[in-house]
Amino acid sequence: MFTHKTPRVAAARRLTTRSGRSKAGRFLAEGAQAVGEALASAHRVQELFVTPVAAQRHGTLVRRARDRGITVSAVTERAGELLSETVTPQGLVAVCDSVDVPLPAALAGQAHLVAVLVGVTDPGNAGTVVRTADAAGADAVVFLGDSVDVHNGKSVRASAGSVFHVPIARAERLDDVLAACRSAGLTTVAADGKAHQDLVGYQRSARLGRPTAWLFGSEAHGLDGHTVAAADEAVRVPIYGGAESLNLASAATVCLYSSAMARRQEGRSD
Repeated sequence: MFTHKTPRVAAARRLTTRSGRSKAGRFLAEGAQAVGEALASAHRVQELFVTPVAAQRHGTLVRRARDRGITVSAVTERAGELLSETVTPQGLVAVCDSVDVPLPAALAGQAHLVAVLVGVTDPGNAGTVVRTADAAGADAVVFLGDSVDVHNGKSVRASAGSVFHVPIARAERLDDVLAACRSAGLTTVAADGKAHQDLVGYQRSARLGRPTAWLFGSEAHGLDGHTVAAADEAVRVPIYGGAESLNLASAATVCLYSSAMARRQEGRSD
């Protein structure tokens, strides 16, 4: 049984840091939900670490990993704790190849709905947007600039396994993302709380059902003026009550689902 000093466990622990993940091209998926989605996807799982207690509790997942030819390594409870990034470790951690793909690959085919995260730094919000995008049938999620690493443990958990479902790309330059989206036939729409046009009016204009790439800004400051001006459209989510604003994940949910439902109401569910 491996301990926390075993070289393979020590190497896996380095994947809890962004630099370690970037260098190895791998990340950790922790818990039954994430591990189950990883095993069910086409993404490559390199190894599964499991404590004795977790092996009994999640025997089906362990057998599924072995059936796929994945190395299953028993670890001590202490090693399981050190591989975990949660308050209550589940004792089940998979080492997975990174899920991000080049931007052109993420937008390949006929993309109809894309979420672009611009400088989003909170991993929980980022993972929730990935989950929402997946649920809304989005074709891709793009992490732009200094946005958080989608492979961050909290982001992976917040996605509830959706990081293994929807294509994810990372890009450094706004201009490159806008150009790629437009080349793919997508209208770029900035979600901006100060926009003159609101979502209701935008929907009435029959433009909401068009292929769209929504741009979402950081939790604290939203999108900057340059990004809003560079997008094809700017739309705000109307606030009917006394709240100052919606948080990022809530606003993204409203926008992405509005586009998805508008498209289906128009009979374009492909």
